[in-house]
Amino acid sequence: MTGPQSAYGERNSVATVQSVDRALSVLEILAAHGEAGVTEVAAELGVHKSTAFRLVAVLESRGFVEQLADRGKYRLGFGVVRLAGAAAAQLDIAREGRRVCETLAADLEETVNIAILDSDRAVNVSQARGPAALSTHNWVGQATPLHATSSGKVLLAHAPDAVRKGVLSRELPRFTSATITDPDVLQQHLDRIVEQGWGATAEEYEVGLNAVAAPVRGADGDVIAALSVSGPSFRMGAEDFPRLARRVVAGADEMGRRLGFFG
Repeated sequence: MTGPQSAYGERNSVATVQSVDRALSVLEILAAHGEAGVTEVAAELGVHKSTAFRLVAVLESRGFVEQLADRGKYRLGFGVVRLAGAAAAQLDIAREGRRVCETLAADLEETVNIAILDSDRAVNVSQARGPAALSTHNWVGQATPLHATSSGKVLLAHAPDAVRKGVLSRELPRFTSATITDPDVLQQHLDRIVEQGWGATAEEYEVGLNAVAAPVRGADGDVIAALSVSGPSFRMGAEDFPRLARRVVAGADEMGRRLGFFG
């Protein structure tokens, strides 16, 4: 599209990016100075005081900055701490789990992944391939559905009630003829995962791909990740799941110990 509407859309997009850039600059200013008033923020940004106030107000509403009582100054809020903690936790999981991934991948000769729960999906944060792995697909950073992958089902089985109920209340997309789309059937699978300590998928996300996963617990005992092994169905049949599960559970337990869990 060209003409006035297109030009307006481009200007609007540029303005949005500029606002995001300025908001991030506000956080950097407060991080550098510890605290600052709207006038100081406006001066450093080179904008009108009213613009600086709007930026600070939005950040305050989301908990990223907070106002010091009766001083008219602002400082970083706990929203920043929350994000930093989440990022640090993900880095710890990927770092501490790397050796486990590589050892397990070499031993089982298949691809091993670590995934974490991100809202209503599973996101892979680390991967190691075994010598017999056929696929060259890199799953790191990829989001996968909770109901159709082994890691996803393990994470969903141990997820907060609100997350689990949210997933089970929506339509479950079908990826293959084996994908579980009935919420009641999926709930039965989740109950079994909690009971036996591991979960599996047989061609539920991709035809010809099977996987087994186990929960990884953090220092407080909560499930913070899932460790999985995946491979072609002709080499990793359903009859192999219990044997593979014992190794994956052992690997997940080792990861948990590295992260401070000794339950």
